[in-house]
Amino acid sequence: MRFRAKIVDLACLNHFSRVINTIAKLAKSCTLRLTVSKLYFILSDRVANGGVSMWCELCQGNFFDEYQMEGVAVDHNEIYLELMPENLSRALKTAQSAKAVKIKLTNKHSPCLRVAVELPSLSSSSRIVTHDIPVKVIPRRLWNDFREPSVPDFDVSIYLPALKTMKSIVERMKNISNCICCVLSASEDGCQSSAQGRDLQSMAEARIDIKKLQQLLVGQQVNPTKALCNIVSKRIVHFILLHEDVSLQYFIPALA
Repeated sequence: MRFRAKIVDLACLNHFSRVINTIAKLAKSCTLRLTVSKLYFILSDRVANGGVSMWCELCQGNFFDEYQMEGVAVDHNEIYLELMPENLSRALKTAQSAKAVKIKLTNKHSPCLRVAVELPSLSSSSRIVTHDIPVKVIPRRLWNDFREPSVPDFDVSIYLPALKTMKSIVERMKNISNCICCVLSASEDGCQSSAQGRDLQSMAEARIDIKKLQQLLVGQQVNPTKALCNIVSKRIVHFILLHEDVSLQYFIPALA
């Protein structure tokens, strides 16, 4: 089982850092799934028990100049690691002007992701700052607990307005109530806000914890080109943020 990767392009490094910063705002601990072509950051709190879930997917070829991964077995060529994304976020903050960043899975005393940041130097020798981030290797028998969350057939789906606009509205509303009711209605022309129609049979609604919605809106640094919201009435609100090589899904369960 081996993993090593390298980022040289500064724009890719900054983009990767923004994704990690977003993950750190949404989850204290998460699972990093490594495959040959993609990386996944997974938070699998049980929605049925009131927890949020997250699924963030990155194409490694759009971020890394070098990428080598050998999984636990030939027929199971993947690696699952549990880590605290805030630790990775802090390590990448030292790399804002780096010449290169190398990430490697090591196991000298205990499993770690070693982040080596090569910084510019006035001398001929490079300055390298190393961060060892503790990780826990997740055994293969538990992998099924970290599969992509299944989405029930939703009742209504809409494209969201600018997230900054939503953020300012939600921040004002949190002083009024601990929850927010998302109500949407479908029309023949597509999907629209329920303020434009009150046909109860075509409406979907879900009451959710306003702090969990605010956490998504405040924490996201992905700056999506598309943002969607799907509602399964009285069950779940499902957000999808898309930005070229990154997709972030966030599931908030409805309150009883």
